[in-house]
Amino acid sequence: MVARLCRGDGGCSPNPSPPFKLNTSKLANFFPLLTFHFLMYLKSLATANPPHSFTQADTWQALQTHPQFGEIKPRSITLLEKILTNTSSGINHRQFTAADLDPVFRRDAQQLNHSFEHEAPKLSAAALEKAIAQAGIKPQDIDALFLCTCTGYLCPGPSSHVAEIAGLRPDTYLCDLVGLGCGAAIPTLRAAHGYLAANPTHTVAMIAVEISSAAFYIDDEPGVLISLCLFGDGAAAAILTGQDTSGNALRFHGFDTHHVPADREKIRFTNSAGKLKNQLHRSVPGLAAKAVSTLYARRLSDPQQILAHSGGRDVIEAIEAELPPFHLTETRQVLADHGNMSSPSVLYALANRLNTHPQDTSLWLTAFGAGFAAHSCHLSRKL
Repeated sequence: MVARLCRGDGGCSPNPSPPFKLNTSKLANFFPLLTFHFLMYLKSLATANPPHSFTQADTWQALQTHPQFGEIKPRSITLLEKILTNTSSGINHRQFTAADLDPVFRRDAQQLNHSFEHEAPKLSAAALEKAIAQAGIKPQDIDALFLCTCTGYLCPGPSSHVAEIAGLRPDTYLCDLVGLGCGAAIPTLRAAHGYLAANPTHTVAMIAVEISSAAFYIDDEPGVLISLCLFGDGAAAAILTGQDTSGNALRFHGFDTHHVPADREKIRFTNSAGKLKNQLHRSVPGLAAKAVSTLYARRLSDPQQILAHSGGRDVIEAIEAELPPFHLTETRQVLADHGNMSSPSVLYALANRLNTHPQDTSLWLTAFGAGFAAHSCHLSRKL
């Protein structure tokens, strides 16, 4: 390994003279915990949904009783009916924090924001407590918590509330990642990976949570209407470590990302009178498939299965067409059972796969969304 000479401003001399040679094997003898290809191990993974489940027909019925329903344009009503009464949409049920759908569509901006503030920490803590129990550890054993979300904003972030509810130590490192959209879970895992590389004896919790219903309202914007037809509420939590205590744990590695700023306006949240307005373009399925294909071409090895964000039926079909012969069975099941939950979705697909194929040795995860950005990583175990 040849080290380049770098200046304080970040610039480096391409051909230092004389070259400084760094013997990494000798360096590792002095620093036993230092690794040059650090691996992060999955200790447990759990999910949590609100107890209130609704079919697409339930949603269509609730919308028709809304006083604003008669005020939107006929083409908007046609769009809602087409999606919610279409049996081939791929969605059977969605879960929301509200027990009754009618008030969900009547909230003003303040009520929507309050819904996120009240529900996101509770749902996050529910997933985290299950993950802690599965891992066989105590809340006090967690040294850091990384949490991602995009369906609301709190300051301090949801991690502060989750730490209080779950009983984490006062010195637990808390980090909230916002603005990464549906693809956020993998960058958040990558952030946890970096933390563990610096603190390999620590235990880290990672949460992806979305209260999608906190962005539901009736409007003539197609993105707003499609969102209230596809998205659901959910949270997923993982316990991660820098050491394989079992000798055969699944390990995260090979993180990658691909972003296309030119397509930023195709999928994003904008602010509309204090409400989050989802901006969606019809080209999103193709953009997602192309971005995922780009990442897959850079994979480190061939996986047994691809686990993707359940962005919708058209998105899943586009990815399958781009990457034959994979059938995204777990991804489709998540969509059917929960709808599009945004950032937690890919972790739900992983949980499903681990339940049905516990002996898998090589998986490839990918998630995508606002940016336009796509992310991926490998999850494997020693043969």
